[in-house]
Amino acid sequence: MSDVRVAKQTKVALVVGSQGVIGRNLIDYLVTLPDWEIIGLSRRGGVSTDRIQYIAVDLLNVEECRQKLSQLSHVTHIFYAAYQDKPTWAELVPPNLAMLVNVVTLVEEIASQLQHISLMQGYKVYGAHLGPFKTPARETDAGHMPPEFNVDQQQFLEKRQKGKNWTWSAIRPSVVGGFALGNPMNLAMVIAVYASISKELNLPLRFPGKPGAYDKLLEMTDAGLLAKATVWAATELRCANQAFNINNGDLFRWNEMWPEIARYFQLEIAPPLPMSLSVIMADKECLWNKMVEKYDLEPHPYQEVSSWGFGDFVFSWDYDMFADGAKARRFGFHEYVETKDMFLSIFDDLRQRKVIP
Repeated sequence: MSDVRVAKQTKVALVVGSQGVIGRNLIDYLVTLPDWEIIGLSRRGGVSTDRIQYIAVDLLNVEECRQKLSQLSHVTHIFYAAYQDKPTWAELVPPNLAMLVNVVTLVEEIASQLQHISLMQGYKVYGAHLGPFKTPARETDAGHMPPEFNVDQQQFLEKRQKGKNWTWSAIRPSVVGGFALGNPMNLAMVIAVYASISKELNLPLRFPGKPGAYDKLLEMTDAGLLAKATVWAATELRCANQAFNINNGDLFRWNEMWPEIARYFQLEIAPPLPMSLSVIMADKECLWNKMVEKYDLEPHPYQEVSSWGFGDFVFSWDYDMFADGAKARRFGFHEYVETKDMFLSIFDDLRQRKVIP
């Protein structure tokens, strides 16, 4: 029996950014797999269980990293999904590159069985954040003028991997849908809180984005689907040193999705009205606190359930926003999710957790 156990070596996942939408859902998926030990890194830490060890660490503090990561010699897979928000594209580069460099440098020194480093990216690699870009975007598309931290991170891994036993993969989702609190990029939460406040004020649900954004094609990536794809790419030998677009597999327009969302919240819709959520929702904290008490919601701070800047960013896309997911299918990943079902499932989950009425 002991020989059998040795032959089937337990894989040890180090999930960096374990409290974000991506990290949380990745851990939830890894827990369902029998042969994984899980370690989660984040600034906030977490409550450890028999399957998951959480470590609170500031990844920008090299000495703190060295102290707190020194025990991780048994790590076999790094899943990197950490992110630090900054106001400009240029300012995003130094901290987000430094965090990855610190983790990889320290773990690689001590983890002799390291097999794979998975890097979470996004469509910024294709310049999607800058304006209209070539769609569908493909992994072979030409690069664009920096700054762009996703590109810097991948270049670091490519150079670092030369002559090493471990491999890397770069996972490129669209906007990710899933549950997490206090996350700067959570579109489903933006919509849910916006709709809940609209309903409380007896208002119809108006699309707040740019006029041209209402009828453009876009796609999303379900966090559960993304977790499965991330683990697949990290453990499938053919995926070594490859990048993959990962999306739900369907396209939609807000002018079709918005009425479905309004129907879920039992709201009427009215014509779109361009407005900055960061501006118009800035004075709604008092109202939200009253709603928390009125509907016996969990007492999450208003700042923790609202990511208005990210909502403004997504709703400003007056150009198509989608990528070709065929490469992942060619390599063997065939999962898909219907985006409308994803939204409604997330809203159900938020209600069940008493985050929204």
